Amino acid sequence: MDSARVDQIIDKHGGEASSLIQILLDIQSENHWLPKEALERISEKLQVPFTRIQHIATFYKAFSLVPKGRHQVHICMGTACHVRGAQRVLDTVQDLTGIKPGETDLDLRYSLETVNCLGCCALGPVIEIDGDIHGKMSPARTADALKKYE
Repeated sequence: MDSARVDQIIDKHGGEASSLIQILLDIQSENHWLPKEALERISEKLQVPFTRIQHIATFYKAFSLVPKGRHQVHICMGTACHVRGAQRVLDTVQDLTGIKPGETDLDLRYSLETVNCLGCCALGPVIEIDGDIHGKMSPARTADALKKYE
């Protein structure tokens, strides 16, 4: 992400240090991660110490300091999903993508995470891809859902 684009995002928020989290969210949303160069530019433009920005970026789970895939895959491993076969869904995603929870594939296509609950227990097992909820998943339905995001 170039510094001109970072500047545009900062300017969109009035160049205010009070908008730091929203600025980070916008960069994360567009770039899928927070490059060090972007954080340094934010520090410079907002006159906020780099260490404070880094602290915020590491505190919130929504932020990543390493590249993430274009498609964020979250698999619910909560009780309702677990008893309905969430592990088989997770195994299918791992087999198809070649990655484990917490990893991103080398093509930066997918990042995989497990979560404790997605809030739609009646639909379990549930997988969320880029914010889209897919419920009552089976290994075959999981493979079909992933194909839509290739």
